Amino acid sequence: MSADPRDEIVDHIPALRAFALSLTRNGAVADDMVQDTLVKAWTKIGTFEAGTNMRAWLFTILRNTYYSNRRKAGREVSDAEGIFTESLSEKPAHDGRLQMADFRRAFVQLSDEQREALVLVGAQGFSYEDAAETCGVAVGTIKSRVNRARARLAELLKLDDEDELEMTDQATMAVVAAGRAGGVLS
Repeated sequence: MSADPRDEIVDHIPALRAFALSLTRNGAVADDMVQDTLVKAWTKIGTFEAGTNMRAWLFTILRNTYYSNRRKAGREVSDAEGIFTESLSEKPAHDGRLQMADFRRAFVQLSDEQREALVLVGAQGFSYEDAAETCGVAVGTIKSRVNRARARLAELLKLDDEDELEMTDQATMAVVAAGRAGGVLS
C-alpha cells in the first residue's frame, strides 16, 4: 500500500462503475454516481483508516450515495420497455448475446438488495463479511440475499441441473460460477 491512500483510489474505478451500473442500470447515472463517490472519497480521505479495505470503503460511499439519491428522488425510475437495460452494452451477435439478454431481464427483476449482494459477492469477489460491512447488515443477511437472488435467477431463467449457459460477460460468469459452486445453479 502506498503512503497516500489517494494513490489507490484510481485502481477501483472500474469496479465502482460496474457496481454503480448494477444498481442504476443506466450508464450516465452510474458515471455520475462514481464521480460523486470519488469526490466524496477524495474530500473525506482523512476518515479512511490506513490498512483497511479501500474497495469496501469506496463501495460503501457509492452505495450510500445511491440510496441517498433514491430517497431524494422519492421514486424509482421504471424501465418497463428495457431502454436502459439495452443501452448498457452491445454484445457480439452470437448465442451468448441472447442468453445475456435473458440474464439481464431476470437480473433487473431482483430486488435492489438482492442485486447489490449478488454483484458484491458474485461479480466483485467480496467476501460475505466485506459485503455485509459495505451494506451495513449482518453476514447472515448477505448470505440470505445472495442465496435468494441465485435461486430467483435460476427460477426466472428456468435453469435445471443439466443446463449450460454461454455468457460473454465476465461479471455474469462470476455470478453464475458462484451459484454453481454454492449448488443453486448446478
